[in-house]
Amino acid sequence: MALVNPHGGGDLKPLLITGDALPAALSRAQSLPQVPVSSREAGDIIMLGIGGFTPLDGFMTHADWQAVCDGMKLASGLFWPIPITLSTTPEIADGLSIGSDIALTDPAGTILATMRLTEKYRIDKAHECAMVFKTTDLDHPGVKMVMEQGEVNLAGPIQVLSQGGFPEKYGDLFLTPQQTRALFTEMGWSKVAAFQTRNPMHRSHEYLAKVAIETCDGVLIHSLLGNLKPGDIPAEVRSKAIATLVEHYFVNNTIVQAGYPLDMRYAGPREALLHAVFRQNYGCSHLIVGRDHAGVGSYYGPFDAHQIFDEIPAGSLETQPLKIDWTFWCYKCGGMASARTCPHEPADRLLLSGTKLREMLSTNAEVPPEFSRPEVLAILRDYYATLN
Repeated sequence: MALVNPHGGGDLKPLLITGDALPAALSRAQSLPQVPVSSREAGDIIMLGIGGFTPLDGFMTHADWQAVCDGMKLASGLFWPIPITLSTTPEIADGLSIGSDIALTDPAGTILATMRLTEKYRIDKAHECAMVFKTTDLDHPGVKMVMEQGEVNLAGPIQVLSQGGFPEKYGDLFLTPQQTRALFTEMGWSKVAAFQTRNPMHRSHEYLAKVAIETCDGVLIHSLLGNLKPGDIPAEVRSKAIATLVEHYFVNNTIVQAGYPLDMRYAGPREALLHAVFRQNYGCSHLIVGRDHAGVGSYYGPFDAHQIFDEIPAGSLETQPLKIDWTFWCYKCGGMASARTCPHEPADRLLLSGTKLREMLSTNAEVPPEFSRPEVLAILRDYYATLN
């Protein structure tokens, strides 16, 4: 069997300029008007560059923005759940001409891409937040990000000139969709489940991955490498802890660990759909969707991300959700279980969460062995010791 098709049914569409064409493109970009981008937008540019956002060719027009907000589809009708937009200040926008080329620079001033400017437009930010995040509360980190972005959106196709230092910083952990697809094919995998994480894996995460391995050829443990919220554990520490878990507790050749360059949007159910879109581009047939996927605080119900997959039109995605109920350690069962498999009372269950684990580690509290593997805890305790 073959891997799932890239989103849209065609080939991968990486926008990264490579080889002999790159020096000339970089030289030309130096002479263009420069527009700074946010960390989130920089991650989107790199994702466009490596083909993770196939089949997009750049930042969305007003028509695409409106259609995505209101109907989770591009103006063309193709399913897409979250706007991929670029914003700037009115002062910068006023100095740019439609039809001209501009250079997009990261927060450090490095040129990431060039863009042919096709449109300048303003949006109703509160409307975007209400549709995408289901709230306009400024305490929601995704809402805060949108409300603080520039007043003018810039649209147009882009050519990507940099991978933002991710390959240099993360080495073999940073894999492009072309690379994961080649690796899955080499391993003989066609049915691949993606496990999304921004945390080290505790016993509940381990259980989710092993449930997926029972029915799939393997699991891609796919870590976010972009910006997190304060208190989250850095990617370097997280990847080391995951590698140790895989080494000691998984069968050989059932796990691939990799990372991707986006910042979290914390959009809950809609972000779960975006995760499925780009995991399809990475070659994954399934996305593991557990409790409160991509959520933050109490803005979303624990299984809203399960339900949203049932609300989108049939055929929107080839990648399908692998929905797994609330998981925990049950003392009466004597092992990991879920609400679908365990008949016992809440008092018999140890509920596991990344937040709870971080709290125990930050206060140097004892962590029960039912919560996290000792090899993983040793790595995490070493990290927390550096913070004190």
